[in-house]
Amino acid sequence: MKVHPLVLSASLLTLCSVLVLSPPAGSQETVKLFISVDLEGIGGVGSPLMTSSGGKDYGTSRRYLTEEVNSVVAAIFEHIPSADILVNDSHGDHQNVLHGELDPRVSYIQGSIKPLGMVQGLNSSFDGAIFIGYHAKAGDPDGFLAHTGSGSVKGLWLNDVEVGEGGMNAAFAGSLGVPVILVSGDSAAAAELGQLLGSETVTTKTAETPSSARLLHPDVVRAMLRETTEIALDRLRSDGFSPLEIGSPVEIRMRFASTTHVDVLQSIPGMSKIDGYTVRYIARSMDEAYRLIRLMYRFVSA
Repeated sequence: MKVHPLVLSASLLTLCSVLVLSPPAGSQETVKLFISVDLEGIGGVGSPLMTSSGGKDYGTSRRYLTEEVNSVVAAIFEHIPSADILVNDSHGDHQNVLHGELDPRVSYIQGSIKPLGMVQGLNSSFDGAIFIGYHAKAGDPDGFLAHTGSGSVKGLWLNDVEVGEGGMNAAFAGSLGVPVILVSGDSAAAAELGQLLGSETVTTKTAETPSSARLLHPDVVRAMLRETTEIALDRLRSDGFSPLEIGSPVEIRMRFASTTHVDVLQSIPGMSKIDGYTVRYIARSMDEAYRLIRLMYRFVSA
């Protein structure tokens, strides 16, 4: 059969286009993402008792938390089937995610005895970080269950920037060159971290008082998470995020509720007392700063 020259030329042009535009075999787009999940900012959680392992409806909170993680994970895999995802449990005893109900395609870190706490497992090989269920920093009058690390901490500054857990975790990620692309939590947390990080945010609730919240239905929250995850992934593909970089060395200032806590911390070489409630330390890097901060609020009691 004789093929008309114009048809042959069009066919060759189409073939060339396919060869140029199609990725080589085995080069499927991939992305490596780190997810840290707290509990206070999870949708449907509106009482302090829901965040405690011995409290009323804690089991319901665990289910809501797991479903929110799965919603984000499903949105990621829908757009990037080859994604590599690590989930780090980050609340209380760090044993909140219902592991058997978690998407089986992800890896999961459980347990609180770990030097990097909420960012355990995060390194420079990750393309982005996602913070789910976060809360505002200590002292925020508009936050639901706002705190920083523990009730003993009344303020934390890194190189004169006041941060909460989200800011501290983002600074650690930033020191590795990893941007935070999505944050979810109550309205105060979303405002605080959205402004600090320039990340996409999802507001799951609004505080009525520091210990009560006006809630959105969990189904609504999960739908927003899926939609916003898609937006964040599109921005990540176009280099639309910048890591939070605070530089080195890192000056740590921590203010505590107790003068005893400050006195005990003087046992750490290089630690100085600014006043009866505040200590200061100069860390060589954000890695050193993070490990010391976690030691001070998590493992030193006074």
